[in-house]
Amino acid sequence: MPNFAQRSNEPEIMDDFSESGPVMYQTLKELDTINRLLGGNAVTLGALRRLVRKRPGRTSFKVADLGCGGGDLMLAIVKWGLKHKLDMQCTGIDANPDVVKYAQEHTQHEPLVTAQTMNIFSPVFKEQAFDVIHCSLFTHHFTDKELVGMFKQWTQQAQVGVVINDLHRHPLAYYSIKLLTRLFSKSPMVRYDGPLSVRRAFIRKELEALLHQAGIKEYTLRWCWAFRWQLIIPKQD
Repeated sequence: MPNFAQRSNEPEIMDDFSESGPVMYQTLKELDTINRLLGGNAVTLGALRRLVRKRPGRTSFKVADLGCGGGDLMLAIVKWGLKHKLDMQCTGIDANPDVVKYAQEHTQHEPLVTAQTMNIFSPVFKEQAFDVIHCSLFTHHFTDKELVGMFKQWTQQAQVGVVINDLHRHPLAYYSIKLLTRLFSKSPMVRYDGPLSVRRAFIRKELEALLHQAGIKEYTLRWCWAFRWQLIIPKQD
């Protein structure tokens, strides 16, 4: 039986930036479906709504989507923005060039979305500024030490705030995704990485400890269905 008492440090297949081809593309398609059907997109859009309403009168926001995958969530953000008369300019960032290529092709019809290959630990990325830094199913890929540094960095780069959408480590979440992927997934990457992602994810006190170590005092951390954390970090004073 897996140990849920602490985060797993076992690498996921997706952590290998050389992964490419049909298996990767099938994985990106399935991740989009999982996000839509299990409420992942709603977690992000709800957080953006809370950040935006703190900037009344402003109609344009520059959003960085870290670990952007196939770009589907960026398209959802743009669509949501247009519905609310907001110009959400999304820049997807991913370290896997094959993923970025897929995202560029998948979002080419939407001028408000771009995607680029970049390592978030690179000086080039650290020099960039955005209104909102967002990531979904991304932070669990990193160690606690890396996350503390990333949180510090992102709160400096984001002029409005940071939105983090990630998993809650829980046995029910683990066995549910294990069953669902076994029954419905055609991607061996999703079948392997899905349950492992839950084991690499967080419980509340772990996220709160990381934020404390990063010196972040103002934030909102909510539990959302299905086993998601919605973390909103407004621009720190």
